[in-house]
Amino acid sequence: MNPAKRHEIFSRLRELNPHPTTELVYKTPFELLIAVILSAQATDKGVNLATRKLFPKANTPAAIYQLGIEGLERYIQTIGLYHSKAKHIIAACEILVAQYGGEVPRTREALESLPGVGRKTANVILNTAFGEPTIAVDTHIFRIANRIGLAPGKTVQEVERKLLKFTPQEFLKDAHHWLILHGRYVCKARKPNCPECMLRDLCEYKRKTVSN
Repeated sequence: MNPAKRHEIFSRLRELNPHPTTELVYKTPFELLIAVILSAQATDKGVNLATRKLFPKANTPAAIYQLGIEGLERYIQTIGLYHSKAKHIIAACEILVAQYGGEVPRTREALESLPGVGRKTANVILNTAFGEPTIAVDTHIFRIANRIGLAPGKTVQEVERKLLKFTPQEFLKDAHHWLILHGRYVCKARKPNCPECMLRDLCEYKRKTVSN
């Protein structure tokens, strides 16, 4: 895919949604961190239902740590893998209190050192909470990058590297959200809604499909 086409793709996504953001509900970087950890193999809607009850009771590392694993589980038991997530969150809260004064660190290395936080979660925090121009490649972004020819790659790391390299700088801060939302509501996994897609004339998946 040539640079002009990539620029046009992101221009259209920006025109449709000038100020994209996550669908997770949060007020602080720490709340976002907890929500993202909980979102693994879960829907944003399900996470929001749980955090709507949790955060009014405990929304700081110290407060959630005081809940303990069993106390936290009572708030998140509707979410998949809630037991292991509770253990990770309590351990992460202990580290945040002991090493970072209860604040969420702003470096990838420090974030990835927290239990339950991998590269994707770290990228979400860096981008969404702190405005860093990076892209967290989830299943939606991986699918779209390969399907439409935006940044094809066999691994998450390869797709991330290509997106960071080929996405025009003016779009890099918001690209993460545009691509996720496009994958969630339009370019769906099983049945992409090509007739309603604003990118259909730019999409290489469409051209391949038609040619067959």
